[in-house]
Amino acid sequence: MKYRLNYRLVILILALGGLAVREVALELRPSFLRPGLHLFAYVGNTGDGTVTAADLVKLSSVATIPVGPAPTGIRANPTRKEIWGLSSTGGYAWVLDVTTNQVVARIAVGAEPYALDFSADGSRAFVAASGSNTVVAIDCATREIVARVRAGHRPWIARISPDGKLLLVSNRDDSTVSILDAASLRSLAVVPVAPDPEQIAILPDGSKAFVTSGTRNQISVVDLKRNVLLANLALGGTPDALILKPDGGELYIPSGNAHGLLIVNTTTNEVGDFLLLGMSPSAATLTGDSQTLFVSDPAANRVVPVAIQTRQIAQGRISVGQAPRTCQLTPGGDILVVVDTASDELAIIRANIPSPILTTLIPTGSRPRDLAIKVF
Repeated sequence: MKYRLNYRLVILILALGGLAVREVALELRPSFLRPGLHLFAYVGNTGDGTVTAADLVKLSSVATIPVGPAPTGIRANPTRKEIWGLSSTGGYAWVLDVTTNQVVARIAVGAEPYALDFSADGSRAFVAASGSNTVVAIDCATREIVARVRAGHRPWIARISPDGKLLLVSNRDDSTVSILDAASLRSLAVVPVAPDPEQIAILPDGSKAFVTSGTRNQISVVDLKRNVLLANLALGGTPDALILKPDGGELYIPSGNAHGLLIVNTTTNEVGDFLLLGMSPSAATLTGDSQTLFVSDPAANRVVPVAIQTRQIAQGRISVGQAPRTCQLTPGGDILVVVDTASDELAIIRANIPSPILTTLIPTGSRPRDLAIKVF
């Protein structure tokens, strides 16, 4: 039996499919995004040394950019049309121009850098080089190193205070935090903390810092007015991430081996609440109104929304790709972007509705990890 191809039907199906894609894109397009503005996600792929640039309005990958081995610490410069990142094995920072999707600079910073931070005005970048025990300050306009100092042993991360005056560095092998003058990198104090310090969160008023231990179920509280340790708080599990409420009142800590979320009251320096969430919650992002915390669970292949006020899991767990970890909300909170590290995908979730839903999956490079979102 012979079949005749109905070309009119094929054309109609293709047209309807195109309209459906357009409708989804329009629904996802954030209200703040005026004509001519772009909304992109940039994903560092540790398996092939590339960055995937994904258009979050058209819901597609638009470029794969080689940046160098083991890309990490990817951040969007707050004022320049640039994405910065590090090559931990190459020992340099790289600068990506988002208008051309080209790497325009590589800056040698020292061996084994893992994270970077920007001043609020985007004029300076700060990098701790773990393998060379140094911290550098980079002028973002000239892309030149303007200051370099010795830190403690294996400095893990450098974080600048909200007022731009202090730079805090966690020294993993010394179990200390170095407090530096951000302008000159002059040492102001060295404070002992819990063993193997890693991540740092600083309160908006600059009064205190919270520092995680990489090997103990502890978080240290440092008084930045007197430069002393206030307490080592016992947690029910190893802290995997730190998410600070914008007003500074609470600190949210996903913990995989505790299978839940720890909540620290930053005024009283106490662990106030614990929520059992799933198999292995590891990262999270908070909506701008502080109402919902989205927590990724790589072992369960899903994202769990948590209602902050009621301390309950909100409507529906969201199934995504394999091993979701890093997650971020776009400005305004319309879209939740999640990196699926095992399935090499970027999950796009419509978040500004009562029951958030997975919209699509965008392919990335091999073993994606870090994520930055940029409007330009």
